Amino acid sequence: MTACDTPPNPRARRVLLLPGWLDSGPGHWQTLWERQGAERVQQADWVWPRRGDWMARLDEVLLADERPALLAAHSLGCHLVAAWAAHSRHCMRVDAALLVAPPDLDKPDLPPQLAPWRPAVRRALPFPALLAFSNDDPFADEAASASLAADWGATPWPLGARGHLNADSGLGAWPEGLARLHALAAGPGG
Repeated sequence: MTACDTPPNPRARRVLLLPGWLDSGPGHWQTLWERQGAERVQQADWVWPRRGDWMARLDEVLLADERPALLAAHSLGCHLVAAWAAHSRHCMRVDAALLVAPPDLDKPDLPPQLAPWRPAVRRALPFPALLAFSNDDPFADEAASASLAADWGATPWPLGARGHLNADSGLGAWPEGLARLHALAAGPGG
């Protein structure tokens, strides 16, 4: 049997997409990754997100498949990862997380739909994480992003002036983000 004949590894990692409030639209990098085979974690309510419901849904999706997961979270999805990791008994199913543009939940102009997510869970994550942020994100300044990265034990990844790192940021399919996520899971030198 040659390498080309080798059957797929059933333990191969899957990429789970964790969109934020209101989900991710058609031009968003998460949607483009979904078209490449990543799996979007669907939530029952994107408009009035309930933290406990979102956490339970993530557990459900992780338990439905034996393969380890890589989490690719955007915006409120980053806070989902932190809250879930602080409470779930299934963290060992996650090999790494890419946390992109988490909002500052302490902002005074936070939409009322997100207020129940306060206070932000700030416990260190039990798996490697990379936190990508922009210096002109309207939902979190650099100091807030750096503070979350430090509290979560995530490596900060500043991307300059790119807004909320969404469809309007010009990232397209963002192959660098996906490559960095896989490299993070592979570990040093991997």
